[in-house]
Amino acid sequence: MKRVLPGFGLSLGCTLVYLSLLILLPLSGLAFKSSSLDLSQFWNIASGERALASYRVTFGASLLAAMINAVFGLIVAWVLVRYSFPGKRLLDSLVDLPFALPTAVAGITLATLYAGNGWIGRHLEPIGIKVAFTPLGIVVALTFISLPFVVRTLQPVIEDIEPEIEEAAASLGASRLQTFLRVIFPGIFPALLTGFTLAFSRAIGEYGSVIFIAGNMPLISEITPLLIISKLEQYDVVGATALACVMLVISFVLLLGVNALQWWTANRHHGTERVSL
Repeated sequence: MKRVLPGFGLSLGCTLVYLSLLILLPLSGLAFKSSSLDLSQFWNIASGERALASYRVTFGASLLAAMINAVFGLIVAWVLVRYSFPGKRLLDSLVDLPFALPTAVAGITLATLYAGNGWIGRHLEPIGIKVAFTPLGIVVALTFISLPFVVRTLQPVIEDIEPEIEEAAASLGASRLQTFLRVIFPGIFPALLTGFTLAFSRAIGEYGSVIFIAGNMPLISEITPLLIISKLEQYDVVGATALACVMLVISFVLLLGVNALQWWTANRHHGTERVSL
């Protein structure tokens, strides 16, 4: 059979070379640069009070933003797929706005809206909710930039679910909640987990939109990417690479765990389908 692409050997070689130049080589340079530190020096930089606080802010806010988008992104995707209403195409296109909008513009806009005198902030601060220049502002920014990953991952999966399945469940006496939990959710869960992973990964590395709304106060609202930039501005390249290595390892472990859960869920789902057949 004549193949469109070259043979396996050439294709695999191109793949390995491309990934090496794009990913492996820069990561190797990062590890090589940080290797100039001995173990105690590396540990002192990576476990400093300011560094630990930045880890908590970065990963905590990213996790919270991804969880929020997992819930509301599912609702948005469901509405866009299952319902017809005026302005649907406009709403669907707005989902991609965080992709097209420069992150700095997004950060300035969010900071303006949620500041004490902003359109939204002026109504929140009187009731004790301060968003701009707080860790809550970081969550808002990360939620904004990571929403499309969940919605766009779920939409094609929801489109493949036939409405007749829900009708069959209803005819058998299942309530709406039972239909969702036992019929719909098992089918969309792998895609939801994928969207959650993508949103979480995107939020961890976000910088531009966060620095304008976070306040950037050390030990309170300072993210790790900002701390790395601060060290680079002080010509502490080795310290910056040490923090970057920590971020890389933690991110890799978290993503590996999520991907393992996704693999286990998909295999379990396929196994259940084979048993039912």
